[in-house]
Amino acid sequence: MSGKERFQIVPEHVAIIMDGNGRWATSRGRPRIFGHQAGARRVSEIVEACPDLGVRYLTIFAFSTENWKRTQAEVTGLMTLFRRYITKEATRLLTKGVRVRFIGDRVQLDAKLVKLMDDLETLTKSNDRVHLTIALNYGGRDEVTRATQRLAHEVAAGRLKPEDVGAETLARFLDTWLLPDPDLVIRTSGEARISNFLLWQSAYAEYEFVDTLWPDFTADCFGSVLAGYGSRERRYGAVRA
Repeated sequence: MSGKERFQIVPEHVAIIMDGNGRWATSRGRPRIFGHQAGARRVSEIVEACPDLGVRYLTIFAFSTENWKRTQAEVTGLMTLFRRYITKEATRLLTKGVRVRFIGDRVQLDAKLVKLMDDLETLTKSNDRVHLTIALNYGGRDEVTRATQRLAHEVAAGRLKPEDVGAETLARFLDTWLLPDPDLVIRTSGEARISNFLLWQSAYAEYEFVDTLWPDFTADCFGSVLAGYGSRERRYGAVRA
């Protein structure tokens, strides 16, 4: 199947848990960071394929709140890779019409990295062809906790009444408040778990778990998954009339 093929029914928003970089590198006798570097190159390919495939929003899980538990060498290597990716890809993302957003808690991140993130968001804020959201130091439970804290401050300040707080109210305090909920969540590498990713937003998303390791997940693989999505019936708790 061609990665350029557009399908009749496509998800507007696709979220991807990019798993398998380390195993991909280890199977080749290389250090894990080598796999992360290959995975970063794959991100560029998938982002570029989105317009022709009909995907307007793409959210990728780059670094979780739990990933700090990895070795210091791997964490340091990943942070260096993030800085290099932003610096290298900024101009290309701008010219390709990609708007970049970052979600997650920035407090733990290096100030230089946060500055690069802020600058890239500002640089691409007028773009509208593809909306790329990068989850960096992100965890679903952490996001809901932070959102609840912000909401509680609004109630304490008298700007919100407790009885007026509902699901839609809380959603306005999430990191993703400007984005539609994902229609499809893809996890690569054969693992079948959601790993604390977009817990609130994915309540009605379709899931696809594929065996391919992320560095091998090409635009053609992406297109095949989207074709499968088009055959699914989404009822949101209802039944067919």
